[in-house]
Amino acid sequence: MNITGNHSLNESDLIQGSINGDRRTQELLYRTYSPKMFGVCLRYSGNNDDAQDILQDGFVKVFRNLPRFRAEGSFEGWMRRIFVNTAIEHYRKKVNLQPVNENQETTIETNDWSALDRLAVKDILQAVQELSPGYRTVFNLYVIEGYTHRDIAEMMGISEGTSKSQLARAKAILQHVITGKKKGSNKNS
Repeated sequence: MNITGNHSLNESDLIQGSINGDRRTQELLYRTYSPKMFGVCLRYSGNNDDAQDILQDGFVKVFRNLPRFRAEGSFEGWMRRIFVNTAIEHYRKKVNLQPVNENQETTIETNDWSALDRLAVKDILQAVQELSPGYRTVFNLYVIEGYTHRDIAEMMGISEGTSKSQLARAKAILQHVITGKKKGSNKNS
C-alpha cells in the first residue's frame, strides 16, 4: 500500500487513477513497479542504458494498455509480460539472430551446474548479461520465464531447434564462466 497526500492507494486505485490520467497516481504506479521491472529489463539487455530504454518503452505500453487489464491475474504478472515482450522487440531491432539448422545442433552436457549454488546472485546475473543477445534472450525466456521452445520460437521468429541450440550453447558458456570463477575463487582461498 502506498500513500500520496492523506490518501492510501491500493493496486486497483493506482490502476484506475492512472487510467483516468491522474499524473500523481501514474508517477506512483511507476515508482512502485519500476524497480522490479528494471530487473526484468536488465536481464534481457546488455547494459543499464538499454535496460533503461526498455523500461521506458515498457511503461509507455503499460499506461497505453491499462484499460485492457481485466484483473484476471496479477497486475505485476501482466506488466512483466509487457516488459518481456518489449525486451524481445528491442532485441529483434538490434540483433539478427543467426539461425542454426537442425543438422547443426549439438547437445552439450552440463556436468557441474552445482557451481551455480556457490556463486552470488550478482555473479550469475553478470555472467548471463555477458552472453550474446541471442543466447541471453533464449536463456532468460526458457530458464527464468518458463517458456517452451515452441513459445520462444514463435516470439523470436526462429525454429524450435534454434531455440534449443541457443539454450544449450548459453548453458555451456555459463558453465565455463561459472566453473572458471569457482576455480579462480579456490586459488585465492
